[in-house]
Amino acid sequence: MASASKAKKTVRIASGRKRVRQDVKLNAANSALRSKFRTAIKGVLKAVQAGDKAKASDAFKIAQSVIDSIADKGIFHKNKAARHKSRLSAKIKALAA
Repeated sequence: MASASKAKKTVRIASGRKRVRQDVKLNAANSALRSKFRTAIKGVLKAVQAGDKAKASDAFKIAQSVIDSIADKGIFHKNKAARHKSRLSAKIKALAA
């Protein structure tokens, strides 16, 4: 049975070592963008739960740009971005009713 903490092998080829260095940087950047995405969505959801339509729509405008930029960079699929935007806007529209 494999142990939980498996020792990683070091890469010997120079291009492989460069790839590992790049992956660390890219992983950090992608993680930061995913966090920004989650934060933007939480802001809209909190405003919706509070019942504040004006605040929710302002938060949604900010969230839309964050969601679109993440989809454009390929971190999330464009359909996932569209699904999140659609569900958030539906929740905001439900506040008016």
